[in-house]
Amino acid sequence: MTDKDIRDSLPFRPLSRRSLLKGLGAGAVFSATGNMPGFSGNAQAGQSINYMCWEGYNSPSILDPFQKSNDVAISVDLITDSAGGFAKLAAGAFRDFDLVSSDCPWIARMGPAGISRFINDADFAEQYAEFYPQFRAPFAPLQFEGKATGLPTRWGWVGPTVNTKFDKLETWKSYAPVFDPAYRDKICLLDWGDWPIMPLALYAGVDPYKKLDDKELEEIRKVIRAAFKNTRAIVADLATAQKGLIDGSFRCLIGGGTYCTSSLRNTGHDYIQSIVPEPRNGMKQGIIWMEATGLIANDRDPAIASKFLKYIVSPEVAVKLAITEATCNLVPNQKAEALFTAQQKSALQMDYMWTAWDNSHFHTIAPNIDDMLAIWQQELAAR
Repeated sequence: MTDKDIRDSLPFRPLSRRSLLKGLGAGAVFSATGNMPGFSGNAQAGQSINYMCWEGYNSPSILDPFQKSNDVAISVDLITDSAGGFAKLAAGAFRDFDLVSSDCPWIARMGPAGISRFINDADFAEQYAEFYPQFRAPFAPLQFEGKATGLPTRWGWVGPTVNTKFDKLETWKSYAPVFDPAYRDKICLLDWGDWPIMPLALYAGVDPYKKLDDKELEEIRKVIRAAFKNTRAIVADLATAQKGLIDGSFRCLIGGGTYCTSSLRNTGHDYIQSIVPEPRNGMKQGIIWMEATGLIANDRDPAIASKFLKYIVSPEVAVKLAITEATCNLVPNQKAEALFTAQQKSALQMDYMWTAWDNSHFHTIAPNIDDMLAIWQQELAAR
C-alpha cells in the first residue's frame, strides 16, 4: 500500500509543512520572514547571515530578535534532507553560506570535508557549561582529531511510536509485532531513508553502524522483506502517518520516534508515545538522533555567525527551537528544562529521555548506507 492508497482510505487529505517543502525542492530559498529569494529580511541591516537549516530553525520568534538586536539580515535556505544539503554545499555552495543546521552525522563530515570551520571548544565554554553532561565538550560525535565541527542543537530517539488507545506499550518492548501475523495491516513503516532500516537491522542482530559483509546485508534484506509483507502502509508523508496513528488506522509507526510523537502530544494526544525496545541478544534496539549547527568555512569574518551559534543554543532560544509549529524536540541545554511548561515536558517525554538514551545507539553515518538504501528500494519495488 502506497501513500496514495492510505490517503484514499482515510477520512482526510493531510498536507504537512515538510511535504510542501519537499514539493519546492531542497534548494528553495526563503528570507527569515518567509519571502521569496533575493529579499533581505532587513534591507538596511549592516551585516548579513546566509543560513541553511531544517524547518523550525527559521521561526521568526528565533530569527527576528537576533536580527533586530544585532543589525543583521538573515536569509534562510530550507533543506528537506541532510544528504541533499551536504551535496549542495560540497558542490561549491558553501561559499555562499555562513551557518548550517543539519543532522549530526552530516555536520560531523563537513569539517573534514573543508565545508565547516572547526571551532575551539574553549570559545564556547559558557555554552557547554549549560548543556546536559552527555553533550558537553569534548562531545565525541562532533569531534575530529581533537577539534569540534559544530554544536548540538536538537535531539530525540527512534523507536516504536504507539497509540496506547489501541495497544499496550509493553507489547512494543520488542520489534517482534512488526513480523507477527496478528499485527498484519496494523503497522506503518515510514519511508524516511535510513530511519526505518536501522531499527529493523538491529532487530535482525546486525549492527548497521559498522562495515557490513554480504551475509549481513542479506539479513537486512530478509528483515525488510518480512516487514513489508506484514505492513499496512509504507508512508513518506508525516501528516498522513500521524493522522493514521491518531484514528487507529495504524497501531504503530516504525522509523520515526519522537520526531513523529512530540508535536502530537503537545496538542493533547498524550496517549501517543515513542519508546525504545529492550536490548535483544545484547544489542541495543533504539537510536538517538541529533541535529547540530556548524560555521561554514567561507572567506567572510565568522564573528556574527559565531554569535548566532551561541544565541541559538542559549536556554531561552533553545525552548523556542524545541517547540515549533512543525515539530517538537528535545534540546541539549540543561538550563532550558526549567523554562518548559509541565505540558511541554510531558510532550517531550522528558521523564523517559535518559532511559531512551541509555538503551540506544547514537546515530552516525553507516559505512554501508548506500547498500541498505538500495536494498530498501529494491524490496519496495518488488512488494
